[in-house]
Amino acid sequence: MDKSLDEIIATKPKTGRRAPPRRRAPGTATGRGAILGKAAPSPVQKVSAAATKAAAVPTIAEKIIVSGLPLDVNEAQVKDLFAQTIGPVRDVSLTYNAQGKSKGTATVLFSRKGDGNKAYQQYNNRLIDGS
Repeated sequence: MDKSLDEIIATKPKTGRRAPPRRRAPGTATGRGAILGKAAPSPVQKVSAAATKAAAVPTIAEKIIVSGLPLDVNEAQVKDLFAQTIGPVRDVSLTYNAQGKSKGTATVLFSRKGDGNKAYQQYNNRLIDGS
């Protein structure tokens, strides 16, 4: 231990390691699908900032995230609700914690494009059962 910290750092070889690439958030231009009825533009479609301000980019969603569900609700109940009021549902998946209890969040994937938008407009910030 006869060297100072500066000398030790200076003599250490550099490994050339780089930071891992940053992950993109869902809903970015390279992401797939839509969350809460808002779909990202396809990677081929480019929209300038001026064009975005002038006119909204139309989105066609087939997937939504439903939150605030009672903890005793199951996939069949969610699927039944949306199938009766919106249209055919391809898949419903609830999110569970490590103990296997529901977190009150479900992902609903509709069979038809545009049904996600319809569900979003009909149920966003609304109570489903009135309680």
